[in-house]
Amino acid sequence: MKGVSIILNRELSAYFSTPVAYIFIVIFLMLSGVFTFYLGQMFERGQADLSAFFNFVPWLYLVLVPSVAMRLWSEERRSGTIELIMTLPLTTWQLVLGKFLAAWLFIGLALVLTFPLWLSVNYLGSPDNGVIFGAYIGAWLMAGGFLALGSCVSALSKNQIVAFILSLVLCFVLVVSGFPIVQDVFSGWAPLWVIDALSSMSFLTHFNAISRGVIDLRDVVYFLAMIGTWLYATVIVIDIKKAD
Repeated sequence: MKGVSIILNRELSAYFSTPVAYIFIVIFLMLSGVFTFYLGQMFERGQADLSAFFNFVPWLYLVLVPSVAMRLWSEERRSGTIELIMTLPLTTWQLVLGKFLAAWLFIGLALVLTFPLWLSVNYLGSPDNGVIFGAYIGAWLMAGGFLALGSCVSALSKNQIVAFILSLVLCFVLVVSGFPIVQDVFSGWAPLWVIDALSSMSFLTHFNAISRGVIDLRDVVYFLAMIGTWLYATVIVIDIKKAD
């Protein structure tokens, strides 16, 4: 893990060496507040909880997480620093994991900084803090899934805009695949197992299950499997590109 920690520290330092990280965090926190109190209509509902915030989190991630993921490898390839990184005495897995963990911790930090929302709802009422804690865990796991997918797409293209758009589209598909309107399209002709598979592939299905306060091992395994699968795909893509 020493090699992973070296890359992790390098990437985390790079995030905060430019204003981009601070801008990202400020935008994330501002939108979180807007979604919770304004669009979520907390005061109109007369219910002190963070359900509105967590209802909007997947859609917030659709834009913000790909914007973090797009630079993971595209920027290295565009600037030519990927050749330098590849000369380090590290395996591709160490490089991929180090970069991913740095980005995941960065997004986790942005999520942790929403704690004033948690304090606010506790001041205004008596929410179920176990449910809120579970939803935070689910939100971080979901961010990891989005990020791992974005990492793979970023490795495919040296153009960050292309990587961003492709990541956004793929993440959107994985979010809405569990929606009834999508399942209705297949229900007329596809077998039941296909519809169930579509539902089980949805980020939203598993996140909603965790956000209800019940951290089911199956939902945790789903997100970890998604992360592992997309990171493995990233390693394969980078090794192919390196061979070229």
